[in-house]
Amino acid sequence: MLAVISPSKTQDFNPSNISTYTHTRQLDESQALIDILKTQSQEDIAKLMSISEKLAVLNYNRFQTFKTPFTLTNAKQALLAFKGDVYNGIDAPSLNAEDLQFAQATLRMLSGLYGVIRPLDLIAPYRLEMGTRLVNPKGKNLYEFWGDKISTVLNQDENEVIINLASNEYFKGIDKKALNAKIINIAFKERKNEQYKIIGIHAKRARGLMVNYMIKNRLTNPESLKAFDIEGYQFKPDLSEELTWVFTRGDC
Repeated sequence: MLAVISPSKTQDFNPSNISTYTHTRQLDESQALIDILKTQSQEDIAKLMSISEKLAVLNYNRFQTFKTPFTLTNAKQALLAFKGDVYNGIDAPSLNAEDLQFAQATLRMLSGLYGVIRPLDLIAPYRLEMGTRLVNPKGKNLYEFWGDKISTVLNQDENEVIINLASNEYFKGIDKKALNAKIINIAFKERKNEQYKIIGIHAKRARGLMVNYMIKNRLTNPESLKAFDIEGYQFKPDLSEELTWVFTRGDC
């Protein structure tokens, strides 16, 4: 099985203490997007991404200085670079070399700029959310740019099951019809006022916790995920369906 997650806008590019790395498999597509983004002014970027002037300046400079080939001096392994709620749950600093190699085989990050990212793939600092309406030769947004390319790379990994731990925005970047694998969606819900609800900040962390659980326990069978019980979560058969598994906490 292969788990997929979203990237994070929060990133840490302090030097990595790990020397092992790989390269993203869709760098030609990344460069094509960068070439378009390099034509955008700071004002264009602010409007395109709905961000502040300060962030627009930062990302304008990132696009203008984007340069390959990537090395450990101008890039960093993706799983170590991304921060935020999901990645706090994964807790990459706690992973040893064997953990990282298992993650390399079983975890993928979906990115508006890089397409499919493996944990040890080098990435440069960037901001380009999958939902961005960047006009390009393939269409009016990044979904049209990527088309079936993300599914093609996922198919190369030859997994029978995809565990969806990504946000809707990013999972929409996968052409489901072109995907050879079965998809199992995971939902994390909190019990509140006699109802189960998805609470964003908790759900994001839980996705990361499940990834950590999968890595540390070397899980390769989707059914094994049903035993996930970190931070009070439990699999709820009565709320689940064949391809949508619900985990809850807060039960009496």
